[in-house]
Amino acid sequence: MEKVVIIGGGYAGIYALRELVKNKNIKITLIDKNTYHNLQPEVYDLIANKSNIADVTIDLTTLCLGIDHDYLEYKNLIVRNIDTNEKKIYTEEQEIVTYDYLIVAAGTRTFFPPSIPGLNDAHDIKKLQWAMYFKQSFENQLFKKIQDEAKQCEDTNIVVVGAGLSGVEIAAEMAYNSKKFFKRGNFSCDNLKISLISSADTILPGLNRDLINISHKRLKSLGINVITNTKLTQMDEHYAYLSNGTKIVNSFLIFTGGVESSKIKGLDDFSHNQRGQLIVNEYLQTTNDKNIFAIGDIAEIKNQNGELMPPNVTIARCSGICAGKNVLRQINGKELISCKPKLEGILIALGGEYAAGDIYGMFTVKGKIAYEIKKYVFNSYRKPLLKLIKNGYQKLQKLKRAS
Repeated sequence: MEKVVIIGGGYAGIYALRELVKNKNIKITLIDKNTYHNLQPEVYDLIANKSNIADVTIDLTTLCLGIDHDYLEYKNLIVRNIDTNEKKIYTEEQEIVTYDYLIVAAGTRTFFPPSIPGLNDAHDIKKLQWAMYFKQSFENQLFKKIQDEAKQCEDTNIVVVGAGLSGVEIAAEMAYNSKKFFKRGNFSCDNLKISLISSADTILPGLNRDLINISHKRLKSLGINVITNTKLTQMDEHYAYLSNGTKIVNSFLIFTGGVESSKIKGLDDFSHNQRGQLIVNEYLQTTNDKNIFAIGDIAEIKNQNGELMPPNVTIARCSGICAGKNVLRQINGKELISCKPKLEGILIALGGEYAAGDIYGMFTVKGKIAYEIKKYVFNSYRKPLLKLIKNGYQKLQKLKRAS
């Protein structure tokens, strides 16, 4: 029986898994250091208090139990090394997992430039535990303001560094949430200030001008101080120091300035690009080993014109499905299919029931209609997974009762 291992239970890994389970005669192992699939684009709602932890996670144990496949298992392990010659995966827990085919979907993490003094004390907001920390910090700041408002009403400054999608969305959600909070309670001490720092000459660099203008106008209406052409040069417990010679008092700082690929020992000698992404061919096989595929954010995925695709859910879905299909085709001795990624569009949450989007590069939407489209896209992905984890949970309860 052929053994297929997926490293990483994120979007790309889950899409690959859903293809692989169509073959009931292979053994499939999903490995992830977390016990949950983190719905990363929705974590900013969690921080801004629009959702709870159950809304932004999918339990991997019950997910795998809920899938109809006799030879599927999930292992909560930390991968330390891969011996590609012996086809063995070594883990921190001393368990060795063997494979015939490997799909690497380990994703990315926030990159903290070592050249910025003090930034080593920042936390990776992509990790759920630190997203929860920021959520609590944000709530504590709001509570402190209403607690002290009769005595003093000092400014509370939140600094968001990085004005890409992550930075813009989190700044907008926090600004909207705080305004709603103070208005609902009629609190007088409502001087919470949010600054968004962009090293580029605009927010959302690389996106079309209409989306940038809509988003910039929305941020301004929420009272966010947008600072462009400026970099964070240093930070300490009191201030964020900027390249324009100014400094901002910061109650807490969120860094979303860039990402780097997760590093896996054993794949160090494989071909990588400057971002650390594994280089793959049109079938998503690594150039060093045709039995090892790389998908999602950890892979350098290009479209038919040779253009590098950005790390997002659309590309994760496309690459995950294609790699899953190709592993099955390779097992069955069939011709592999090329991955032909296309960006279907982009949707940006801008606080409350307001969003902006570019749909297939054909038209721009904004306001509540864009928010509803974004909500629909998210629910269309989450709904079938919820059905699977419900099935898995029921199966787990039966096993517990039987034992």
